[in-house]
Amino acid sequence: MINKNQRVIGSNKKKIIVAILIILIIAVIGITYAWLRTAFNGKKDVQIVVGDLDLILDESNTEGIQLTNAIPTYDEEGKTYEPYVFSLKNESNIDIYYTLSLIDDEELISSCQTTDGSACELLDPRDVRYEIKMGDRTVTGTLSDSSIINYGIIDANETIEGELRVWLNINATNEAMGKAFLGQLRVFGTQQLDDSRFEQGNDVVNAPEMDSNMIAVRHDGYNWVKTDITNGWYNYDMGIWANAVTVKSDKLAAYQSAPVGTEINMDDVETMWVWIPRYSYTIAGHGSTYYGKRGAYLNSSPTVALPGEIDVKFVDTDIKDNGSAKYLDTEEPKNWYTPDAFTYGDEELSGIWVGKFETSSSNPSASYGGGNTTSLDPMIKPNVTSWRYINVSNIYNVGLKVSAAGNRYGFSTSMNSHAMKNNEWAVVSYLSQSRYGKLGNENFTGANKEVYQNKSNVYITGCSYGSPSNPNTDYGCQYEYDNNIRTEDGTVGKGVGASTTGTIYGVYDMSGGAWEYVMANYNNMAANSGFSEPLTLDSKYYNLYTTGDPSTACNGEECKGHGLSETSGWYSDYHNMVNETYPWLLRGGYYNNDSGAGVFNFGHTNLTGNAHTHGSFRLVMSPSP
Repeated sequence: MINKNQRVIGSNKKKIIVAILIILIIAVIGITYAWLRTAFNGKKDVQIVVGDLDLILDESNTEGIQLTNAIPTYDEEGKTYEPYVFSLKNESNIDIYYTLSLIDDEELISSCQTTDGSACELLDPRDVRYEIKMGDRTVTGTLSDSSIINYGIIDANETIEGELRVWLNINATNEAMGKAFLGQLRVFGTQQLDDSRFEQGNDVVNAPEMDSNMIAVRHDGYNWVKTDITNGWYNYDMGIWANAVTVKSDKLAAYQSAPVGTEINMDDVETMWVWIPRYSYTIAGHGSTYYGKRGAYLNSSPTVALPGEIDVKFVDTDIKDNGSAKYLDTEEPKNWYTPDAFTYGDEELSGIWVGKFETSSSNPSASYGGGNTTSLDPMIKPNVTSWRYINVSNIYNVGLKVSAAGNRYGFSTSMNSHAMKNNEWAVVSYLSQSRYGKLGNENFTGANKEVYQNKSNVYITGCSYGSPSNPNTDYGCQYEYDNNIRTEDGTVGKGVGASTTGTIYGVYDMSGGAWEYVMANYNNMAANSGFSEPLTLDSKYYNLYTTGDPSTACNGEECKGHGLSETSGWYSDYHNMVNETYPWLLRGGYYNNDSGAGVFNFGHTNLTGNAHTHGSFRLVMSPSP
């Protein structure tokens, strides 16, 4: 076992950088540590060090990878660079799930100087491109996607050979001149008695249900580009959730025939979507409190103010677990539950498409970004005003327009568009609090695991205040959704920190921003919604709650998978259940600069006052099998 503070290659001498053009330096350092999680009946969990997982680096190359005076390079050329070779060796008699990360080396950064003695300036992570080959898998990406560059299972007594190449992104500008990236390779391995994690991976994540008008996209660090759906479109282990867009009808044919890598002009985009694959979940508890799991992603004891990991396993449509969705941390997590958000009417869904941002309108300059009308068409885009001051009946009808016959977007009716229900909001928030979401993102620690707030007082979609909570309100947009630039203190992710993944691939505006009406109601009471009372909606379009107590709200039982009692108050989020006086549910927003906004926030309303004025909504599609 290599001590986690021991350097495996090279000397510890100070790096002197000659800043002439653009500099990219990577010092590769090996760190290996792993743990075995097990349990004994009647005793608490223990952690056992596994000493036989080694990251073996090239001892003949004491300097790792160094690209001095690098220039922006196309991927095709970068992939021809001389690789750094290494191997991962498992000498134990157990299979181990591993993740390999390329992260900042704080020691090298602190000692790095230019020739004039000044401290090095650090590259924006989106300027660093890499290709890693391990076994039969090759991954190409940008460090702004995630610090995890590879993952997988290494069998007992197996050795996997690897190659790593890095280069400067062709889109890097003069802002990168004279700057450096100083990093280290780190491997983390786990083995668990419950092997459900090993059975999961991107090969079993249900592939997104695409309609013919949808264009699969990835972000190249600067722009959204058309991507190949058969090669690295998404990687949920790395926080890269599948994204797709629709474009103006007169632009669709050109984009469909364009080659992979073509930039998608945001002026052409009408809607942006994120795929939430079908999964089952369970929440760990200790004693009578269930605040998630301590472990790889939270080293402290979980509390309601700083909750831990929600266990998630991706499942196929033929699996519908019906356990308690809870387990004690002295047990194995076997009490899986498949949320009813993945059931639409009588159909079991492989996943759902969720609007990436709060809904805006085809006239975002209108009062309240749209106002109380159905004459406008919904849009889903960043950096525009969200659609507010619209009653729930109009939200319901606007949601149906997206896949109605003859819709402007080109969707087929089988995509089943509708306004988001509360249980659909919940499955996004639960996934965010799993290893596949922001909780599992190594770029964020401690309280910053919480999704950052959108504090724009003018309701600009996709904005971030750069922190989980703040009593102030930003009259504008402090950080835009694609801001992942490293700050002077080394912090990254001021903009993408407001995403449910901590990467640009997640869902935005779920913490702060406008309150969002979700289709969730107390005992079919219409209040000021525009519906007649009692409600007569098809049950697949809304969630009905029969009591004001979340523990009995679903016909006398707890509403599992609805983000009510199970995660109530997590991150100190505001929580107030619907009742006879306030029968409609709201999610995410804040009121009077309340710092309790967040993805687990919920409130109630009778559709009057500020909640009505500032209320927005989100769209979902539930593709038929």
